[in-house]
Amino acid sequence: MVELTPEEKKQLITRNLQETLGEDKLTQILKERDLKVYWGTATTGKPHVAYFVPMSKIADFLKAGCEVTILFADLHAYLDNMKAPWSLLQLRTQYYEQIIKAMLSSIGVPLEKLKFVKGTDYQLSKEYTLDVYKLSSVVTHHDAKKAGAEVVKQVEHPLLSGLLYPGLQALDEEYLKVDAQFGGVDQRKIFTFSEKYLPQLGYEKRIHFMNPMVPGLAGGKMSSSEEDSKIGLLDSPSDVKKKLKKAFCEPGNIADNGLLSFVKHVLFSLFKEGEGFEIKRSPDNGGDITFNNHTDLEKYYADNKLHPGDLKASVENYINRLLDPIRKTFEQPELKKLSASAYPPPAKVKANAAPAAGSADEDAPYRLDIRVGKVIEVARHPDADTLYVLKIDLAEAQPRTIISGLVKFATTEQLDQRLVAVLCNLKPSKMRGILSEGMVLCTSNADHTVVEPIIVPVNAAPGSRLAFEGYSGTPDEQLNPKKKVWEKLSVDFKTNADGVAVWRDNFLLTPEGEQLTSKLANCAIK
Repeated sequence: MVELTPEEKKQLITRNLQETLGEDKLTQILKERDLKVYWGTATTGKPHVAYFVPMSKIADFLKAGCEVTILFADLHAYLDNMKAPWSLLQLRTQYYEQIIKAMLSSIGVPLEKLKFVKGTDYQLSKEYTLDVYKLSSVVTHHDAKKAGAEVVKQVEHPLLSGLLYPGLQALDEEYLKVDAQFGGVDQRKIFTFSEKYLPQLGYEKRIHFMNPMVPGLAGGKMSSSEEDSKIGLLDSPSDVKKKLKKAFCEPGNIADNGLLSFVKHVLFSLFKEGEGFEIKRSPDNGGDITFNNHTDLEKYYADNKLHPGDLKASVENYINRLLDPIRKTFEQPELKKLSASAYPPPAKVKANAAPAAGSADEDAPYRLDIRVGKVIEVARHPDADTLYVLKIDLAEAQPRTIISGLVKFATTEQLDQRLVAVLCNLKPSKMRGILSEGMVLCTSNADHTVVEPIIVPVNAAPGSRLAFEGYSGTPDEQLNPKKKVWEKLSVDFKTNADGVAVWRDNFLLTPEGEQLTSKLANCAIK
């Protein structure tokens, strides 16, 4: 193998990145020795095909002779609003290690050149813990919250764990003894936080590499709230085909095209010399064609010379090539068992037979049509001092008008532009002469002196439907007021001891699997 020059190594290390912080330091290190870099991933939800983007970049680092450490950030996964329950943390960390090793093997990355580390292997040590305390004595609340704004789940009243998260990620750089950290550009604030605060503890400032945020592969910006927008690493070929058919792939649009981005950031970085991106198509559509660089492919698509269907079919073929070895690996009984244990299927609604025809399943909360809404206008009700008239964007043709009795509990400034959870299938009713088309869900203490809207994750999309863990089904078009469906279901709708919205201990979740919360624990939701 031909030895690369420092400049050639730098080109490999930095290609396709959106930004590098500390480029001068990178240049100097490469003149003297190989770079030490780490990439960390919090062990939360199941990895999907988008993980091939950082994996292909790790391949670049290795080609450039870097010493690469992959951190399975199990403790971070718990600190980020308990996205991974403590009871499943160890199993999910084991799953991440196996699935990521399978991904790296799929793209030809030699595992013996990598170092794999689990966060809790060193983050619970006396020395690390003491540094956490030292860091907490110099970091402000403002800086900690700002640093995690793009990564850690943001709520109005954040848990202390989320404020600790950026500091732990900064300390990881020192305790892993690396020169640089690699991540997405969404982590930029954590990276600059690290550069500011590590020197205050006597540690050196590291280099930071940032990947661009690649558009969603199989749903784009149009379907980010849909399950089909994510292609799982263990999805069957038929599932891949079905999801890609729904992909947002507008003719000539290269700005929001997740498929083109996948080809650029994954496939072209993996092609060997002489290989290119092959498009198989009928002679009527121009015949087969091969692109040796992404620039030519992008221009060809922008000029409407390539049909979206042909692009999808080609990407489908390459994705299945990448997934085939992973699927085969996870056919092993022990890995099947690990996958099922780390991500147990939701509990079935009922173990007995379906209800008789004509009877209402009043114990099924899927009947509630609860969606994310964004308040775009707040006004006082002209004929009621305690009521607001809210205009709420639910991604419908027109904003809905909803009357809410929050005047005593929230200012117009606190409500304006806020994300809220809206019960959308109540029968519309007039309140003091104005028709209300839904209800903003709120928590309330026992004596009704404190009332606040449920806290919705900041990245939730208006119009996306919220669902209860373990329940699936089509909501009623309109809840029958005579049968008091809402009144019966609401008896078990509350916040638990951690302030998380539940129905009989089943979490209320966004399509991305994030929980809804409140500062009020063990309180009713109405």
